[in-house]
Amino acid sequence: MQLDKVSLADTHAFSNFFLDYLQQKETLKPFYHRFPTLENFGGQIADKKSSFTPHQREVLVAALQKQYEGFTPSPAVSENIAALKAGNTFSVTTGHQLNIFTGPLYFIFKIVTVINTCRELKARYPESNFVPVYWMASEDHDYEEIKYFKLFGKKYTWETDQKGAVGRFHTKGLDKLAQEISGDTKIFTEAYSKRKTLSAAVRHYVNALFANEGLVVIDGDDRSLKSLFADVMREDVLRQNTKKLVDPTNTALENQGYKTQIFCRDINFFYLASGIRNRIEKQGDRFTVLESDLSFSEQEMEKIIAEEPEKLSPNVILRPLYQEMILPNVAYVGGPAEVIYWLQLKEVFDRFKTPFPMIMPRNFGMVMDHEVARKFSKTSLQLKDLFEEKNYLFNHWVLTHSPRNLTVGQERAAVTELFASLKRRAESIDTTLEPFVGAEGKRALNSLEKIERKLLRAEKRQHGDKLRQIEAVKDQLFPNGGLQERTDNFLNFYQRDPEFITRLLKTFDPLDYRFNILSYAD
Repeated sequence: MQLDKVSLADTHAFSNFFLDYLQQKETLKPFYHRFPTLENFGGQIADKKSSFTPHQREVLVAALQKQYEGFTPSPAVSENIAALKAGNTFSVTTGHQLNIFTGPLYFIFKIVTVINTCRELKARYPESNFVPVYWMASEDHDYEEIKYFKLFGKKYTWETDQKGAVGRFHTKGLDKLAQEISGDTKIFTEAYSKRKTLSAAVRHYVNALFANEGLVVIDGDDRSLKSLFADVMREDVLRQNTKKLVDPTNTALENQGYKTQIFCRDINFFYLASGIRNRIEKQGDRFTVLESDLSFSEQEMEKIIAEEPEKLSPNVILRPLYQEMILPNVAYVGGPAEVIYWLQLKEVFDRFKTPFPMIMPRNFGMVMDHEVARKFSKTSLQLKDLFEEKNYLFNHWVLTHSPRNLTVGQERAAVTELFASLKRRAESIDTTLEPFVGAEGKRALNSLEKIERKLLRAEKRQHGDKLRQIEAVKDQLFPNGGLQERTDNFLNFYQRDPEFITRLLKTFDPLDYRFNILSYAD
């Protein structure tokens, strides 16, 4: 597999906010603690070691062992769970929705990034241990976003009328959907037929794909883990103090011209129960669960926090803090939108004396199979050309490869000079003629533009076969005009190449923040 890299800026696929973070722009530095470089991990490890208590480690390990009951974790996973009890063990985490069949390709890229980061850290800091962690977004109620995936251009959808936290959904129907898919889907057929809940099924297939790498899967929908978060629940739900921390940060970012990703509410928790995950809102002296008949007094809410913390589910504002309070985490790996919204939250971490982790962009990538790689090799394009808009790409190729002069630059300069001379002559005779001469000059330049467009269009027809070849490559690598990694499923490649994930692990550099282009070159 051949690897090439393109600057993220050259892909035109990322916001200025995200790119400025990668460039470590000075004005953004107050919004994070350390930038993710290998050298900076030393200080981050020291911070986490001094703040993460043995009690937190004991609760974490006990919760993970319970979550893995009924599974057969690999020796590497079992060793990593046990190692989390030790004060010199730290985690690198990524989180993601419970997409059916893993969803878009970048889900795999996220996990590859955390695994490879742990390898790099172990080599640099051998006195410490590093555990890759996948945080299942099991409490999300984002069914519409997770219910489908695309394989070889076909969309597969799971229809269910279940409500509430998706991790608690029954897997009924998913095993049949797996049977509709061509090729080897044994991992998913087993996961969806043997496991009763979506979170258990995801743990099953992630374990099957990555167990030998020691990847630990954690489910935050856990009573014992939530008990470690009780103080934050009281501060947010009972006192509504989070908004006072986040809003000034949002204002500061917006004053720099950045668009923030997430909005902080007065209360940033949902009420979580069978079939519901609804927002909590304070109305008068009662805590009301929206779109339900549930309502609690302050005393009743305090009792829930103390005795049934699993009934409260943090939203996007507080989920990152929850993660960092239950894991000995030194870095979080996320996509561009995630990186941005973490930068909105540093004050919340400071308030609860929790180290703000290093925020690492995940690996970004695109894969050319043998057919696409062969087609691309015949186009004479540069890799970064692929990221241009299609019409620009066609025009650029034709202008570069045509033996004929298709532009009217020289003529435009000559006409501009001619009409400038005529304008001066007209003004010397009658100043009222100047607007007329200027309008005629503009008309002449517009005519030249039309001629240039027609020349280019005619030349494009001469190269129709080549442009269709370029279009085929563009369409396969950018389905529906978007990045391949955000649409296609990893099975597009894994079914043809069972070593696909292994190749990614060997190829991707987690600390090289460029766009990876992988090709199965002949």
